[in-house]
Order: sequence, then C-alpha cells, then structure tokens
Amino acid sequence: MRKSLLVFVVLAVAGPVLAGTLAGVTMPDSITVGDRALSLNGMGVRSKMFVKVYVGGLYLDKKTGDAEVVVGSDSPKRLVLHFVRDVDRGQITDAFNQSLRDNARSYAAGLEKEVARFLEVLEPMKSGEQFAMTYLPGTGTTITVRASDKLTVPGHQFSQVVFSMFLGSKPPSADLKKGLLGGK
Repeated sequence: MRKSLLVFVVLAVAGPVLAGTLAGVTMPDSITVGDRALSLNGMGVRSKMFVKVYVGGLYLDKKTGDAEVVVGSDSPKRLVLHFVRDVDRGQITDAFNQSLRDNARSYAAGLEKEVARFLEVLEPMKSGEQFAMTYLPGTGTTITVRASDKLTVPGHQFSQVVFSMFLGSKPPSADLKKGLLGGK
C-alpha cells in the first residue's frame, strides 16, 4: 500500500512537469539549445479540412503569449512540428509558401536566396517524424528534418521569417497559433 501511494505521488508530481501532451503527441517541458534551457511555451494542432496534420511545440527562454515578442526577440527559440499523418513534399512546400506569402513578406526582403534554400530542404514527412526550426543568437536559424540539420542561415532576420510563418496575422491555423502561445 505504501509503495503504491509513493508511486502515485511521484507520478502525480512529476507528470505535469516532465512533458506536454496534445492529440497523442508528447513533448518535453524543457529542452537545451546550445547552453540555454528553453521551456515549452505551448502546443497547438495544425488541421486541414478537419484532419490533423501536425502538432507544434514552441520552446522559449521566457514564456510569453505575445506573437510579436516571439518573432522579434533575439533570444533562443525552437519550433518543433511533430507530424501525425503522412504529408508529401508538394503539400508541405505549398503550405509553407502560402504561409510565407501571408505572414513573412516584410521579414523576407533581401533574403530571397535563403528562403529558396529553405524551401529546397523540405522533404516528405511521415507520421511520427519531426521538423524543427531553431534560432540561436550568434549561430542563426537551423532547419532540422528527422534529427538531421539541413540548413543554417546566419543572423536574426531569417528567424523572423520562419517564426512569423506560424505566428503571424494569418497562421496556418488559428488553433495552432493560439496553442503555441500558451492558449488552450
């Protein structure tokens, strides 16, 4: 009896601080990027025509519900997209292009080559695979596909491009943006 109670107490206390879960996807509450600890700011679901496509998790060094602060801050951040269905390269490219047009034009000025390289590294994703965008001051923005770094663009401006795609005024879905910013 005492052992069961102890296990229950440990799980009850440790469970909420170890991970966030949404739509069957679990992400850790904190990660390390470079030498900086980042906390899970929020999780959101990207759905298209009532079908869940991916669960996004936004990690920041300081939690905020303000999209402009996230996009504009020159501090470490990571956005992880955990795919919950198979998506081909064309679908991903089309969706990202639309989001770039809708949200990132002002940030992308002068970065046409970098944006083109970003779109070139997109690959088909299978359910369970992850795509991540990580900004680290002094390094730049690194695009990671299935745990393999595909592209690093130096400077802060490109991070504004990729993070505004998901947190701009016309995000891929309102629920995704709201969740990433800590809303329920």
